Order: sequence, then C-alpha cells, then structure tokens
Amino acid sequence: MNLDIALFASITLMNRQLTHLAPIDILILALYFVLVIFIGFYVKGSTNTSEEFFLAGREMTAWIAGLSFVSANLGSLELMGWAGAAYQYGMLAMHWYWIGAIPAMLFLGVVMMPFYYISKTHSVPGYLQLRFGEGSRGLSAISFGFMTILMSGVNMYSMALVMKVVLGWNISFSIWVGAVTVAVYVMLGGLRSAIINEVLQFVLIWAGAALIPILGLVEAGGWTNLKAQIAQNVGSSDYTHLWTTLGHFRDNPMGVHWTGIVFGLGFVISFGYWTTDFLVVQRVLSANNLRAAKMAPIIGAAFKMAVPFIVIVPGLLALAVLKNPDGSILHLVGENAVNAQHPYSYNEVLPLMLIRYCGPGLLGLGITALIAGFMSGMAGNVSAFSTVWTYDIYGAFINKRASDKHYVSMGRWSTVVGMLISIGTAYLVANAASIMDYVQALFSFFIAPLFGTVVLGMLWKGATRAGGFWGLLAGTVSSIGMWLYTTYGGAAALSRIALSVDARPMAENLYRALWSWIICVVVTVAVSYFTEATPVAKLSGLVYGATTLPDDGAASIWQKPIFWAVVVIVIFFILNIVFF
Repeated sequence: MNLDIALFASITLMNRQLTHLAPIDILILALYFVLVIFIGFYVKGSTNTSEEFFLAGREMTAWIAGLSFVSANLGSLELMGWAGAAYQYGMLAMHWYWIGAIPAMLFLGVVMMPFYYISKTHSVPGYLQLRFGEGSRGLSAISFGFMTILMSGVNMYSMALVMKVVLGWNISFSIWVGAVTVAVYVMLGGLRSAIINEVLQFVLIWAGAALIPILGLVEAGGWTNLKAQIAQNVGSSDYTHLWTTLGHFRDNPMGVHWTGIVFGLGFVISFGYWTTDFLVVQRVLSANNLRAAKMAPIIGAAFKMAVPFIVIVPGLLALAVLKNPDGSILHLVGENAVNAQHPYSYNEVLPLMLIRYCGPGLLGLGITALIAGFMSGMAGNVSAFSTVWTYDIYGAFINKRASDKHYVSMGRWSTVVGMLISIGTAYLVANAASIMDYVQALFSFFIAPLFGTVVLGMLWKGATRAGGFWGLLAGTVSSIGMWLYTTYGGAAALSRIALSVDARPMAENLYRALWSWIICVVVTVAVSYFTEATPVAKLSGLVYGATTLPDDGAASIWQKPIFWAVVVIVIFFILNIVFF
C-alpha cells in the first residue's frame, strides 16, 4: 500500500490511526508474540543455576554471541532514534555506526575480552571489584542499573509511539503489552532466552526494515537523485556529506566540529559504550571459549557497518519524499514541539516511511520488525539490570551468603521489578526533543567516566583502588554537573562546554563526554600517585603487563581474530572515504 502523505494531514493527533492491519498482518504480529513467549517457556528448564540464568551457561558460539551482541543494541536507539536523527542531521548520523562503533567493537574483541573472559567475571562492575575493590563496584553497579532502567524506558516508549502512529493504540496500553511480554520471557529463560530471541529479532529486523530503503531508493531514482532532491528540499547539500562539513560548528546541521566526532564520539562515547556497557558485554561473556569471545565483537562489527542501510537511509529518504497535500515538504519537529500544524516528530520517521511503502503482509512483517527491535532493546537492558542487581548490589552488599538457587530467584524477581520501574521511566522520554538527544545525555553521564576507569585499570598497573573509585565518582558527578549547567545556563553555558557559540546540543553531549572522561582519568592518575598501589602479584588476569594471556586456540590465520579485525577495519576506512 503506497499511502499518500496527503492522508497524514487529515489525521487528528491522538485519536486516529494511519492504517488498519489486514488479517495477514495481524496473524504475523500475533505469531511473533506467541513465539517469543514460547521460547521463554522452552528454555526455562535449562536456567536452573546462576551461571545458566545470567550468562547462558557460557555455551554460545561466536556467531550466536556476535549476532546477539549487535542485536541487543538494535533497539529504539537504532531504529527509531537514528532514523529520526538522519532526518534531523543528515548523513552525520552515520558516524554513530562507523567511527562511533567499529573501532571500539574491534578493540573490545582484540584487547579487552581476554581480561573480561579469563577473570570469569559475571559483569563489568564485577571486573571493577577485582581490580579496584567494592567501592568502585558499588558505584558503577548503581549508576549502570539506573542507566539501564532509563534506556529500557526509551525502548518501551518508542514501541508505544509506533503503535500509536501506525495502529492508533493507546500509548499506555502499548507500553504494558511490550513490558509484560519481555518480562515473561526474560524472567523464564534469563540470558539464554534473551539471546535466542535477539538472534530471531535480528533476522526479522532485516527482513522487515530492508523494504523501506529498497523501495524508497527506487522511488527517488537512485542515490544520486536522492542527494539532489534533499539538497533542493532543504536548501543545502550539507545533509549528504559525512566529513566535509565538519570543519566548523556552523557548517553542518548538527552544529558539531570534527574534534567532537573523533574524540568525543569516536573515542570516549563509542569505546565507553561498546567496551564497558554490560548490556552488550554480557552477550560476549556468554561465549563458549576465549576465541569465540574475541570473535563475537568482530562478527558484530561486520554486521554493524551494514545497519545504516536500514536505519539512516530511511531518514534521508523522508527528506525527499514526504510531502503535504499542496506538494510542499512535510516538516517534522521535535517531540516536544508536536502540534496541530506539525503533527509528527523526528522519532516517527520510520513508521511513516513503513506505511508509505508496505501493503498487507509486508506491513505486518515491517511492524513486527520494529517491535522486535524495541523488544530486543528492552530485553537487553532488563537482563543486564537483573544480573548487575543480583551479583553486584544484592549479592555484594545486601545478602552475601545466599544459595545459588536464591540468587536465581532474585534474578527472576528483579527482572519483573526492573520492568515495572522502566514503565515509569518510559514517560520521561516524551519530554525529550528527540530520542537520540536523550540517549546521548545518558551515555555522557555514566558510560564516558566508566570507560576511563576500566581502560586505566586494564592498561596501567599503577592505578590504585582509591584512584579508581575517586576517578569514577569525579567523572560521573562532573558530567551531571555540566549537564545541569548547560540545561539552565542557556546558550552561553553550551558554548563554553562545546567550545563554540555555534555549537548545538548534540555537540554539547559529545564534548561533555570528553570532559568527563578527561576528569576521570586525571583524578584517577593523581590519586593513584598518592595512594598505595596494589601488589603486581594480585593483578594477574586483570592488567596487561601483569598477565600471561592464554592461547585462544587459533591454528591458522583464518582462525585468528586479529586477521578478521584487520579485514573489518580496512572496509571501515574504505566506506568513510567513499562517503567522505
């Protein structure tokens, strides 16, 4: 069904829906919900121990762990958030997939996974406990738990938004449907159930979401014609360049400088997320051996490079093909600026494009793909929250001597409680101008300083327990402080944090992450020089220079993770040159 955009103007904001599902679409959607619940019941019998419930028994192959690794991130942040960001900022959004992901994913596989894996830690806060003590563990666990609950709310709200726009469902009803479904299959099957569903969701997302860019590029007349149409419609060619507009803050729609992209995003936020966010690291820890654990992020990186085709391209297409009844361009706005004149936000780009191109059967598949992505994000966050709560907060500080069976039970109940709290946080997203602005703010609060602590802990023997704790605390507090300063200090405050009067909020997110990382590192180093160092003998298995790394079993060059990492990074550089 090629639904003309003229229909959109006749739809009232909250009470009308864009389309009605055909019986085949309803059947596809219903079968998906039945299948994910069935998987939870099916694997319940194999999640009786804490190792099975929280880490899937460490039995996953490199391919399963790798697909789950990238799929856990393929939620609203990818599908709704970056499609909207592509409409808002153009091809600059591509940076969050390439420089903002690929080098960090490879670094995780080649450099950091050996320590995560051989230390047999159950979580990133668990590694910090081994390296820096209980204080750092507690601080990171609390901040991470807070972040995952907020991120789970993002996915809930995004799915509800799709259901509102496409089907006319009530926002609250949609939130509860998704929450209950995810809570059931994660509570029953733990990480094993989440991983199986994430691999299924990865396939569904590609099967459904790939329809939009293919049909859209056909309508636009190819990539070259699309770029010309975008330049004509928005009055600038800046939206279709990856690097050439980053020489100054005022030269691009995002209002950011290349230093913010390279250092704030490409180094701090990217490395922080992909190497220390337990949501994704947990999937890799489920690998069945060291080589599989190293290969999983590399496999994930290869697939990650292709994801912009189904996420960024639809946002760019919307700039060219979505029009009002009089032929003028349909202007989407921030979530907090939606009104009768502008009824759709940046976040609604993907469902609008889905309805434009998909008819019965295909529409059901496309909607199922979107829901699969959102539920993947919800499941990833809630399973990570359950693990960190049980191991690193409850088991570490509240009940240290409980039985393994008790911890599994606590994991199941914390899944339900975490999901209920997430429902409350879902409504916070409605007050953000866009999903991506909201998410990047969260990352700069918690992920950037955590990366500083973890990377110093792994690479520098001189980092002390006191240094790790105070550095992490200083970085987190300073980031929140800078956010409050720019939120209430206006343009002048933003220009000081982001180093330019022409900087915009996204640039401020990137530079705030960079400053908080620098503060974390400086404080860690300074405190470490004035406090007692940990004996080198106790750092074995935790720090480079104090650890003999075990052989990963790769016999030929084709089996070596470093070889495939080089292949992926070469392709990465080629893509950046092609779209420069």
